Amino acid sequence: MSTNGQGALFSLDGRVAFVSGSSTGLGKAIAHSLGAAGARVAMNYANNQARGKQAFDEYSAKGYEGMLVRGDVTNKNEVDKMVAGIADELGPVDILVINATPEQPLKPIEEYEWEFYQEMLDFFVKSPYLLVRATLAHMKEQKYGRVINIGSEVFQRGVGNFTAYCAAKGGQNGFTRSLATELAPWGITANMVSPGWIPVERHENDPQEMKDEYLAGVPAGRWGLPREVGDTVTFLASEQAGYVSGQNICVNGAHTVA
Repeated sequence: MSTNGQGALFSLDGRVAFVSGSSTGLGKAIAHSLGAAGARVAMNYANNQARGKQAFDEYSAKGYEGMLVRGDVTNKNEVDKMVAGIADELGPVDILVINATPEQPLKPIEEYEWEFYQEMLDFFVKSPYLLVRATLAHMKEQKYGRVINIGSEVFQRGVGNFTAYCAAKGGQNGFTRSLATELAPWGITANMVSPGWIPVERHENDPQEMKDEYLAGVPAGRWGLPREVGDTVTFLASEQAGYVSGQNICVNGAHTVA
């Protein structure tokens, strides 16, 4: 059941959500927001079982319902196995949140190898394709579904020394827009949520001068919170957002406007 004001307004009671890459960072925060709104959430990790179990224990300790699934979201067989397992334990997936990401080093284009570009494309184009294909039949049958891709402001801002990541996120954005048009007749929405730099575990060792420079350019004058991304996803997953589709919503304190 819903446990906070946000969840009471945007109730997801009875819905099943799958959040890829949700053992840490923004993915974990998204899972908590969906769980607070009443969804049964399948949390996902690929390799670190201990970290995945700890994340799910934190989620369950709040009284939220769900399960933990292991799988590589860039591998078709593993995606199909995860989706089938979720359907058996929680029910078919109604809300698909595509969040999993690899490391994102900043490098001049001369220092990138094509293999790294391919890894970015696998996570941000291939993974959405596989996950949507695996969950779409149920969504079409019930004429309801939510596909929410987690993007990044770097695509809109054209951040330098980040060509591989920006290119793949641009592909993910195009995929989302086209999917929204294609699936609208079935009552299925497809949107993208693009956070700014919101400090999570992966940013613990980032240089302070880099953090200071970024924050100085944010009109809101503060860092974003992981739960603010989670709450945006929860709105898009709700019935109230049924006429919102094909959008890319930046959660970054107006940083892409400045």
